Amino acid sequence: MSDNHSDKHQASSQSEPSASVDIEKRKFLIVTSAVGALGCAAAAVPFVKSMTPSERAKAAGAPVEVDISKVAPGEMMVAEYRGQPVWIIHRTKEMLDKLNHHDTQLKDPKSEVPQQQEYCKENGRAIKAEYAVMLGTCTHLGCSPNSRFDVTPDWDGGFVCPCHGSKFDLAGRVFQGSPAPTNLVVPKYHYLTETTLLIGVDPEGKA
Repeated sequence: MSDNHSDKHQASSQSEPSASVDIEKRKFLIVTSAVGALGCAAAAVPFVKSMTPSERAKAAGAPVEVDISKVAPGEMMVAEYRGQPVWIIHRTKEMLDKLNHHDTQLKDPKSEVPQQQEYCKENGRAIKAEYAVMLGTCTHLGCSPNSRFDVTPDWDGGFVCPCHGSKFDLAGRVFQGSPAPTNLVVPKYHYLTETTLLIGVDPEGKA
């Protein structure tokens, strides 16, 4: 009887460590799996974020809405599109009349070089003649020309690049003898209202 009891006690004492090992092993596997899952999640977040465009990146290429209601005749405002200055010039009748006086002095008076929007070859390179819209970046080396709206017997008003002397008229057309090879660029744009421009999208809705 005592021998039988001793055998049972011995069997029980031998099975307890085994059961304890199994439990510890199970806990270890659960913890390891959980840590592994967290590690995968942590690694996945930066990857997903890297695939998502930043707000700054989206803004850099997004169309820009501009209120031009406060630009008085004869004045200019500067907006920004894709990191570049955009000039909006409210041209007076006198300014527009001057555009017809110097075509023979220009490299490309009709904007025939295929860099411009087709709808900007008339009206002084604008949708509405009184408002010129162009990038304020010289087509030579990218400097920003200075505005010179004063009119003299030898100058009908326009822009002069401070870097290498390129000259442009009030439609952004480049004068002969300038280092700049082409006219100032007219970006895609259209009117949302009489006094609101959307720069970056043409009248047909194409960006």
